[in-house]
Amino acid sequence: MEIILKKDVTNLGYAHDVVTVKDGFARNYLIPQGHAVMATEPNKKINAENLRQKSFKEQKTRKEAEVVAKSLENVTLRIGAKAAATGKIYGSVNAIQIAEALQDQYKIEIDRKKIHVDGESIKETGTYTASIRLHKELSVTINFEVVAE
Repeated sequence: MEIILKKDVTNLGYAHDVVTVKDGFARNYLIPQGHAVMATEPNKKINAENLRQKSFKEQKTRKEAEVVAKSLENVTLRIGAKAAATGKIYGSVNAIQIAEALQDQYKIEIDRKKIHVDGESIKETGTYTASIRLHKELSVTINFEVVAE
């Protein structure tokens, strides 16, 4: 069944994309939850008009994301955590701490939901990488170091 997404759906597509999914997934989840509508001719025309109107706004957000990406090119974060003598930290380092460190050290505000830490969570001191999805077509990888306080 062809549907038009009204919202971004992880691992499926972005808002205003026309995608094909199984009938049950569309009827039982996507449409009742308000994530999608059926791709009928009138809905496709409305979607096309909405896409035309949003193209200018999309270009503007893309340019803003590119500016942020340039500022993140050579960033190396230092995140302090309480650690044992063996290097194992108490708790873990995740996207929330990375977002706070970016704000504190470089005055760059990024939503924690856009940050993906390679691996589940960091539980030892060392150097790691994280990817930040600034735009649907633009992703940046940053390095960060977890140090003992």
